[in-house]
Amino acid sequence: MGQSPSKAGQKGGEALQAVTIVLRPEARADLEEASSWYETQRPGLGHEFLQQVDVAFRRIETRPTQFPKVQGELRRALLRRFPYSAYFLNERRRIVVIGVLHQRRDPWVWRQRL
Repeated sequence: MGQSPSKAGQKGGEALQAVTIVLRPEARADLEEASSWYETQRPGLGHEFLQQVDVAFRRIETRPTQFPKVQGELRRALLRRFPYSAYFLNERRRIVVIGVLHQRRDPWVWRQRL
C-alpha cells in the first residue's frame, strides 16, 4: 500500500491516464492500527482487512467519481466486510487518501484532516 500507479480503465477504446494512490501518514497509521486490532481478534483477520482495503483502492482508482462526496471535494468509499470507510480527494492524476476510519468514529476526525 502507499503509492501505486495503475491504469484507471478504458473509455471508448482509449486508455485513461494512470492514477496514483497516495496515503497521508495519518491514513497509513489508521491502516496499521486497524489491521493490528483485527489480527488480535483472529490470526489472519488483519490481512483480510488489508485485502479489502486494496479492493476498495482499486475501485477508487477505476472510478473515483462513483463515490459520494461527504464534504466539499472529499469522497467516501465503504469497505466490504468491515465497517470502515476510505476518505479521499480526487486530484488530477492522484488519489489522496486522508483516512481509513471506522464508520462509527466521530466525523470530526476526518474533518480535521482536510
